[in-house]
Amino acid sequence: MEQQADEDLLLIEAYGDGGFRLMERRVEGGVLVLPTGFYPMDAETLADLTPAHFSKILDEDQRPEIVLVGAGAKMQLLPAAIREHLEAANIGYDIMDTGAAARTYNVLLMEQRRVACVLLPVD
Repeated sequence: MEQQADEDLLLIEAYGDGGFRLMERRVEGGVLVLPTGFYPMDAETLADLTPAHFSKILDEDQRPEIVLVGAGAKMQLLPAAIREHLEAANIGYDIMDTGAAARTYNVLLMEQRRVACVLLPVD
């Protein structure tokens, strides 16, 4: 087994002004981030999220042990439909503000944990 260097990991480099920077590229709006790639989403608030936004997570060969949800500028409750969808798929989740979710994702990824995150933008 070979340890990955931090520069080989898909880390969240920055967030704010309505988007994110990943792999030295700017992504506007919400984004799904997996260790294998990132996917812009058409969701900007928790009310915009649907179970379909999480479908790519369920398609992964190695499903994440936890999905972090960045709810925007402040932590809010995850909509029931999303909670039920993730629970039915037997995937753990944690919801927090977007900044905390981005930082936690980076730390867990560096610890070689199977993690994914859905991040909603902040200004």
